[in-house]
Amino acid sequence: MLRSEKRINNMKNNKVVILFNKLSENPQADELDVLTQVNLVADTLKELGYVISEVPFSFNINEAIKQIKEIDPCFVFNLVESIDNKGELCYISPAILNYLQIPYSGVHLEGMFITTNKLLTKINLKSNGIPTADWIELNELKKIDPSVRYILKPIWEDASIGLDFDSVFHGDDKVYIEKLKNVDRNKFFIEKYIEGREFNISVIGGKNGPEVMPHAEMQFINFPEDKPKILGYSAKWVEDTFEHERTKRTFLFNENDKVLLDKLSEICLQCWKVFNLRGYVRIDFRVDNENNPYVLEVNANPCLSPDGGLYAAIQQKGYSFKQVMEKVIEDVFIQ
Repeated sequence: MLRSEKRINNMKNNKVVILFNKLSENPQADELDVLTQVNLVADTLKELGYVISEVPFSFNINEAIKQIKEIDPCFVFNLVESIDNKGELCYISPAILNYLQIPYSGVHLEGMFITTNKLLTKINLKSNGIPTADWIELNELKKIDPSVRYILKPIWEDASIGLDFDSVFHGDDKVYIEKLKNVDRNKFFIEKYIEGREFNISVIGGKNGPEVMPHAEMQFINFPEDKPKILGYSAKWVEDTFEHERTKRTFLFNENDKVLLDKLSEICLQCWKVFNLRGYVRIDFRVDNENNPYVLEVNANPCLSPDGGLYAAIQQKGYSFKQVMEKVIEDVFIQ
């Protein structure tokens, strides 16, 4: 008997709800991507022997609760990335599932809330001795150092929403800094721009504990000298742009990188423990020219689409998506 069949036999039933964010009226590519994930997860769970129901999640929370209760699933696969296209509200779905006392996939409520807020993430990283880039809040503009390069980042949004090349500025740019006085401090903050390399590293859970997937480095090919090397919105989502065409992922490294890669793996496992992560996550790093790594973000329940970083990493590892889903499901039922 297969492992997945044994698990289903021990459950109250084999019904699974895939919970996903209802799309806004005019969804863009970053929002539409959730439908690709729903289809992929649904097909895989069916292959594993589950009966699937898809439930959209929106501000009409009572309707979602009603549908979930009527279906009475053995667990919920949580693919909610936003509500009304607001990423800062994604923690509401695990809060509701906690209230319903229904097991669900991925990161739990507390970890989801903290990691969705980049400032809370950085505060927790720093307090636990995990390196992260220095930052300044928008009510502290006097702390800006004219000799330093910075990047203006959204506090809540993921998928590079609100982040692009014009977000990077020099500390001596008085015109840019003057404009920052009109930016909402509850939505944006300033981070020291780390000149160097960028890594996106996926971690998968399961009954044997977290496993770091092969390290991925983002390469910025033939970028002009003055163009910031960042994975902004256009690089991720806008096809036929210079940034989209010239930003590539690689898993190839030389022997000289071994010490750095081992350090990145160690930090990933630290983050897993500190933020009480589960299921699947992606941790983004910048590494400066002296090989010092800095955690930029901890991405709970990152994109599962075939063109995304996590999918590429599991392929590089030699795992099928079905194997990874089995591990994610194992984490659902680990207390």
